[in-house]
Amino acid sequence: MTDSSKTWKQHDIAITSCEKCPRLRAHCLKIAVEKRKSYAGDTYWGRPIPGFGDHAARLVMIGLAPAAHGANRTGRMFTGDRSGDWLYRALFKAGFANQPTSVERGDGLKLADAFVTATAHCAPPGNKPTPAEIGRCAGYLDWELAMLKTARVYLALGKIGFDAVWDVLKRDGQATGSRPAFGHGKSVSLDSGRWLLASYHPSQQNTFTGKLTEPMFDAVFNQVKSLL
Repeated sequence: MTDSSKTWKQHDIAITSCEKCPRLRAHCLKIAVEKRKSYAGDTYWGRPIPGFGDHAARLVMIGLAPAAHGANRTGRMFTGDRSGDWLYRALFKAGFANQPTSVERGDGLKLADAFVTATAHCAPPGNKPTPAEIGRCAGYLDWELAMLKTARVYLALGKIGFDAVWDVLKRDGQATGSRPAFGHGKSVSLDSGRWLLASYHPSQQNTFTGKLTEPMFDAVFNQVKSLL
């Protein structure tokens, strides 16, 4: 059951101080010490990353996990990496962000009517959290989706995020039946009257190969606006 008495500040502190997954914590700290050469002068965040955005959002986005040299470095979701470059450019173009770039915490970025979080809050080795690690992090997503009461569209970025959100929605009573197949641009009408929308994740693996293009990604946010 979601603890509705908990505040967002308490929730964020619970995430940033989480030690539930030793493998992930060890990896994040190792990366924070070793660093990438191009960020040698940076002080890495190295802790779990809380969600970011408007707590009165109608659009809620769920990604996979923080990037080792992106959010694990900067301390903000989808910030300081190429995936974030794609996401915030699209959000700005669609009117959900005040600027198209996300370089570091404190860079002035603000989201309007949008909130972004992740399936796992620590950067995993190889960008692949285990099912057990996803399960240990699930309570945070349960709480966020329950508290984002004005949400109308859940946008899952990638199949892992899609599956995780569906599981939350079933636990919350917003969805019934078997899990739908993932597909870019697929929309699912929920029992709650909300929508679950799927997109390929804006990872380099997808954007460098052309599996996800800017017009394809922009089209997803046009779908979002239509559903809203």
